[in-house]
Amino acid sequence: MKLCILENDDLDPAIAPTYTRYGAMFERLFLDAGAIDWQFDIFNTPRAEYPVSFARYDAVLLTGSKADSFSQEPWVVELRQRVSELLDQKMKLLGICFGHQLIALCLGAKVGRAPQGWGVGRMSYDWHAADIPLAPEDKKMSLLVSHQDQVLELPEEATLLASNNHCPIAAYSVGDEVFCVQGHPEFEAGYSSFLLEKRRDRLGEPMYTSAMASLQHGHDGLSVAKMMIAFVEDQGNT
Repeated sequence: MKLCILENDDLDPAIAPTYTRYGAMFERLFLDAGAIDWQFDIFNTPRAEYPVSFARYDAVLLTGSKADSFSQEPWVVELRQRVSELLDQKMKLLGICFGHQLIALCLGAKVGRAPQGWGVGRMSYDWHAADIPLAPEDKKMSLLVSHQDQVLELPEEATLLASNNHCPIAAYSVGDEVFCVQGHPEFEAGYSSFLLEKRRDRLGEPMYTSAMASLQHGHDGLSVAKMMIAFVEDQGNT
């Protein structure tokens, strides 16, 4: 399997020596989840890096970003155009946070600032789609998050996969072609701690303290990565 990773942000230079880059975080995650025979190619979209052709890939993953998916920044506009073309071509797409939102936007759904404010730390969700290969048997899932934008309506023909009160559309799929989650399966507690410390003043002390404490409880990023691997490999259709 060949995965094209469209990397939509750069790591803060202070943390880059530890985590390398966002694309590398996903590569490590998928390798840990069992994608040992996969090939990973990383392209940085803010620097206008794209493959000559997407046809050689089995799937395309869109990472998170500090940018808004609805931004009119030239690189975001180009990314939306590219993703719309991939949707028309029925390419398998995986979306994470910003990627989850941008794909929903390209599908015609509303995306904007979350009415509930920032989502940070560890969040738990109800899982609604038991028929997704490797779905959690207890119908619960927890992921590390960092976002102030959300998908505000389910895209047409999409299936809701996960939700909670703060984020009613926390994950969705469209047929065998789109699998998106708001949370960050690639995040580690150390990286979430770095982001929380960086935004401490912005978040306020009560939210910061609560989010930091939540990181002690672990998350299901590896399980979500395994679901994504099964999705790309069509394990549910074999």
